[in-house]
Amino acid sequence: MAAPMASHSKLTILCALLFVLLLCSGHSPAAAFYIPGNYPRRYRPGDGLAVKVNSLTSPSSKLPFPYYSLPFCAPQDGVNRAAESLGELLLGDRIETSPYRFSMLKNATAFLCRTDPLPPATADLIMSRIDDAYQVNLLLDTLPVVRYVRNPAAPGVLVRSTGFPVGVRADDGEYYVYNHLRLTVLVNKPRNGTTRVEALMATADAVELISFSGGKDSGGYTVVGFEVVPCSVDHDAEAIKGKKMYDELPARATAGCDPSVVAMRVRGNRSLVFSYDVAFVESAVEWPSRWDAYLEMGGAKVHWFSILNSIVVVAFLAAILLVILLRTVRRDLAQYEEFGGEAGAPHADELAGWKLVAGDVFREPSHPVLLCVLVGDGVRILAMGVATILFAALGFMSPASRGALVTGMLCFYLLLGFGAGYTAVRLWRTVRHGDSAGWKRVAWRVSCAFPGVAFAVFTALNGVLWYNGSTGAVPFALFAILLLLWIFVSVPLTLAGGLVASRVRHVEYPVKTNKIARQVPAAPFSPWVFVAVAGTLPFGTLFIELFFIMSSLWLGRVYYVFGFLLVVMALLVAVCAEVSVVLTYMGLCVEDWRWWWRSFFASGSVAAYILGYAVYYLVFDLHSLSGPVSATLYLGYSLLMALAVMLATGAVGLAASFSFVHYLFSAVKLD
Repeated sequence: MAAPMASHSKLTILCALLFVLLLCSGHSPAAAFYIPGNYPRRYRPGDGLAVKVNSLTSPSSKLPFPYYSLPFCAPQDGVNRAAESLGELLLGDRIETSPYRFSMLKNATAFLCRTDPLPPATADLIMSRIDDAYQVNLLLDTLPVVRYVRNPAAPGVLVRSTGFPVGVRADDGEYYVYNHLRLTVLVNKPRNGTTRVEALMATADAVELISFSGGKDSGGYTVVGFEVVPCSVDHDAEAIKGKKMYDELPARATAGCDPSVVAMRVRGNRSLVFSYDVAFVESAVEWPSRWDAYLEMGGAKVHWFSILNSIVVVAFLAAILLVILLRTVRRDLAQYEEFGGEAGAPHADELAGWKLVAGDVFREPSHPVLLCVLVGDGVRILAMGVATILFAALGFMSPASRGALVTGMLCFYLLLGFGAGYTAVRLWRTVRHGDSAGWKRVAWRVSCAFPGVAFAVFTALNGVLWYNGSTGAVPFALFAILLLLWIFVSVPLTLAGGLVASRVRHVEYPVKTNKIARQVPAAPFSPWVFVAVAGTLPFGTLFIELFFIMSSLWLGRVYYVFGFLLVVMALLVAVCAEVSVVLTYMGLCVEDWRWWWRSFFASGSVAAYILGYAVYYLVFDLHSLSGPVSATLYLGYSLLMALAVMLATGAVGLAASFSFVHYLFSAVKLD
């Protein structure tokens, strides 16, 4: 009793110390509460605003490049990297400072810089980036810049897109760069100002304590929108002569800013001139709704009715399968009990064939170590997916928190190593009828199987990115950190889970296994045909949602309907379980007791359809993808995704079938 009391005392002292520190800091607990990306930052008139730049990206190439790989203007105090999360680095984001700086509510037209004459190689690089449709990505207060373009199919409709092109190739074959940006910052003033606002908020660089006090404007303004109109302007040499960065330009200098007219030609041995103008517009959009412009983009708008229709149809079909299965099994059990539960009873040959394989149904499957390893990894991946989607649906991973989703997935995967080791070793002991010998081998393999394959694929693809100088390549330091996390966090947790499972009681079988295996009757065709076809039903639950997920991954569209995704995942788990149980029961009815591997692949075969859909998406939706490097990256990551889905759904199928078979043979008395 002393140990719990001592632990409780330590916890009380720690809480008291934290409370004292909070009181001494002079801030209320409510003001200190903060969820990253969900607290507004307010600016007073005249406060400085700094635009940041992200990597250059392209829908045609999956190789992001640094912003300053092209001869853009750099800040006077040098380029500084912003503090980035693990997820941002893994996604290829490289956020850096930029020379685009201005003051709140002060409209301005400013000169940035004039580059040195472009070497021919640099001019060729700019032209290559224009040909590959690379986009410039600016960020202001974590908001990506938005550009409005006319829809060619509907001239009166404007389409929103993030970023803007580096330049354009005109009909005459010449290349032009967008060297002047017409920026619009949408700001919102709170209706009810406060006399004192104190907030602890996190920015991309550091954690700052900001305090406003006094006056009717003490509430400040929030940034609720960031728009751009890129222009190609050939500045008058006399107008920019002797100008320094941030010097004011006359309005006539940029009067020709029209996206449909280009003038700044890209040529070797010719300088480029960059400038910008900024205008502040007060908007009725409030801070909590500022992401609506991004979530409601035409290309990323979720077809709500299509998803609902798919969910209703699949749920109805799954219910039918469940009802048929329960009625059939209950009828078999009733008939079996009616005839006395003996194989030699009258009319016993009319009963279902599953009772005849009672002495073999729990026979050890072929390659049991491999099966246990795959199931352990599958449980880990499934739990990681559920936890990540659940936290995202609850709002802990908002779009403002860049990379939070990937960071959360990685953390959950590392911590769930305990569950993987426990599941694999527990299944191993069950298959071996309680024998613990060899559990260490199973635990070691489950700690290295899927992580090893994923790490090998990731290393190979990362090498391709390194070779091409892309920002998508993970830095060597982060690469080493990931390796150390795997070795010192994931592996020990997996071994600990295996150790616990080796000491708990295994699942006992309701029937004994015969020493001699029963011969399986010849079937008219292979049962694996049903296994291959079974994946179509789980695929039907997610193929619509899969389109939006693929668009988010490869077309840069924002995905935010995690509530729907959570429902779809629940339906997927249910359908995978039902399909696997149905095929297992069909096999037992024809006296085929080899159900272990078939139950795993009955639901896991959905991965083959996902991989096929990935190829279809590459051909018909990513037809603009250029170069074998981008295609290699796409196929490599798609293969890894399909493997993860196979393990997760396969684990669900085997768990459901095992529970069904255990229940089935526990419900009858067999001599």
